[in-house]
Amino acid sequence: MTYRSVFHRELFAGRTVLVTGGGSGIGRCTAHELASLGSGLALAGRKLEKLEQVRAEIIAAEPGAASRISLHVCDIRDEAQVRQTVAGVLAAHGRIDGLFNNAGGQFPSPLRDISLKGWEAVVRNNLTGGFLVARECYTQWMEANGGAIVNIIADMWNGMPGMGHSGAARAGMLSFTETAACEWAASGVRVNAVAPGWIASSGFDTYPPDFQEKIRQLARKVPLQRLGTEAEVSAAVVFLLSPAAAFITGSTLRVDGGVPNAKHTWALPAHQRSEPFNGFPLYQLPGCLAPAAEPSAE
Repeated sequence: MTYRSVFHRELFAGRTVLVTGGGSGIGRCTAHELASLGSGLALAGRKLEKLEQVRAEIIAAEPGAASRISLHVCDIRDEAQVRQTVAGVLAAHGRIDGLFNNAGGQFPSPLRDISLKGWEAVVRNNLTGGFLVARECYTQWMEANGGAIVNIIADMWNGMPGMGHSGAARAGMLSFTETAACEWAASGVRVNAVAPGWIASSGFDTYPPDFQEKIRQLARKVPLQRLGTEAEVSAAVVFLLSPAAAFITGSTLRVDGGVPNAKHTWALPAHQRSEPFNGFPLYQLPGCLAPAAEPSAE
């Protein structure tokens, strides 16, 4: 059940990476991959039971990782909690070499129906919280010691109809990434972003049924004619955190199957030429994408 990473096993030996939103989805997958590569892990999230489950999974696959994992309950929207969490990570590990700024969330809605409370909740989740975690990692450790930060954004180019609050927040995180890459470079800190497109992750099952039906039709709008896997996003994150990306900062790596390149003037032909990569043995297809059960023969 060991994670089948494309990177070598000791790539992150002696390093510590903080993963926010580490209890599910892409955060969980990336935590597994980093652990398989020797990294110390600080897993942060709002629900301790989810973090405990991920830690148990990792230890089952990598028994030697038990002493390298710490758990931190944190709402990234709360400045005091973020400050205390980063201090707690440093107390547990003595260093923060990398930050995967992954925590966030949104809900589908047209702009006209988004309340101020809903707008602010999504912006705080996907922009303000990420800023707070990055700032604290920088001021408490990376400013003096260097490091690498990877922020999750999204395929929000040309707008994000149906999720305008998330699109605005993710676009803000892109600008923050580019600004921090310039301001923090003198401290030896690299700041990049990964922009997932339509990834078949557990988050799909949190959406209402009508939106899940839309999700089931998405693959035909992708030039590669499929949805992405969590492991394909994780591989991009791990690369940008690694020494191999030492001359990359202020960049965004799209993991989206080419969706922003699809044009109305070009009909996308159906095909099965794109082979998914999935190195995560515990990955499960979201329930809303599972094949329909065969009808009974009775």
